[in-house]
Amino acid sequence: MLGRRYSRRVSVPTRTRAEGERSAAWRAVMGFGFVSLAADMVYEGARSMYGPLLGALGASALAVGLVTGAGEAMALVLRLAFGSLADRRGAYWPLTIIGYGLTAVCVPLLALTPFVGAAGLALASALILAERAGKAVRSPSKSALLAEAASGMGGQGRAFGVHKAMDEVGAFSGPLLVAGVIALTGAIWPSMLALAMPGAVAMALLAWLRRRVPGPAPADVPPGAGWRHGMGSGLGVPFFLFAVCCALTTAGLVTFGVISLHMVRAGQVPEAAVPVIYAGAQAASALAALASGFAFDRVGPRVLLAMPALVAAVPALAFAPALAVAVAGVAVWGAANGLQDSTVKALVASLSPRERRATAFGVFAAIQGAAAIAGGGLAGWLSEGHVAALVAAVAGLQVAALALLVATLRQPQVRGA
Repeated sequence: MLGRRYSRRVSVPTRTRAEGERSAAWRAVMGFGFVSLAADMVYEGARSMYGPLLGALGASALAVGLVTGAGEAMALVLRLAFGSLADRRGAYWPLTIIGYGLTAVCVPLLALTPFVGAAGLALASALILAERAGKAVRSPSKSALLAEAASGMGGQGRAFGVHKAMDEVGAFSGPLLVAGVIALTGAIWPSMLALAMPGAVAMALLAWLRRRVPGPAPADVPPGAGWRHGMGSGLGVPFFLFAVCCALTTAGLVTFGVISLHMVRAGQVPEAAVPVIYAGAQAASALAALASGFAFDRVGPRVLLAMPALVAAVPALAFAPALAVAVAGVAVWGAANGLQDSTVKALVASLSPRERRATAFGVFAAIQGAAAIAGGGLAGWLSEGHVAALVAAVAGLQVAALALLVATLRQPQVRGA
């Protein structure tokens, strides 16, 4: 009897402490979600019009594919350096703030591009690349901070899923804001200027969150092992199998810049409708992120088997002559993005040592980015008169990706993730 009473007395504070930790973890996840919501209004609002904006400045479809593909490559490959830097120096918060700052500044400056003559295309390309570089600076650190917060929630999948869903609220709202401004003004550049406001909100929220969420301790890197640490030494075979698999899905996922330029030039939609279609894709992305994130915590990483199939379906649908089919293809594109930017990260976090998560996210993204530039150029080239070849090429890449994913899921370390 005494033992039972004693157990009851000590279980209450233990349960209260656990509930407090979960509550704090949820507040941190929601805080990062609101920051991403505001920031995504900025860069996803702009990204929805990158194709038409570059086209209006004189870019060909191939040039749009190369610029947007190079932007995605920079957003991924440069994480290799910044992820390792975050872990070695413990610079999670400074890098997160700098990265968001680049986005908040570069996107509104796109409003200047129609007014600088022949330099407009070069300036727009440079600003797009700089904005994407900001994504590289902040993403490994932000993901490490989020994974650290998620450790108190009892599930990486739901943390990344909820964060991605909030992120997509901004990705949905930003393009709608851009569409409204374009409809009112008849020009693209004022919509870029309008995105300065959510950028300022994102920076203010980030400053507030910085005072409330600590970062992980720096990794203990042996002397002379800095470059090996940065290249992902010791992360393990399952990690690298999964990274190459996701590189193939990234290469096959046609950029929205190429898709939107094709839809405009084919006469399927006017420019003002492009951000609305993009907003619908972000809604699909949010739903996919939430569903797959919670499924990840319940059934494990095999939920990711849907990813290659979604990527393979995109070009066959998005480049169809029927508008309804093309819009469905954009929705599938959004769902594939939702899995790639949420549940994929949950598995990466599960496969990575706590003190090396930023490095792992950086290495993983760099491997994806190595394929992104080639995929962007390939899609831009084949989208002009060779759609059947594009469909076949993407399908072939996804068969290889599926084989690697199955091999990854059979690894003992993954079955226990």
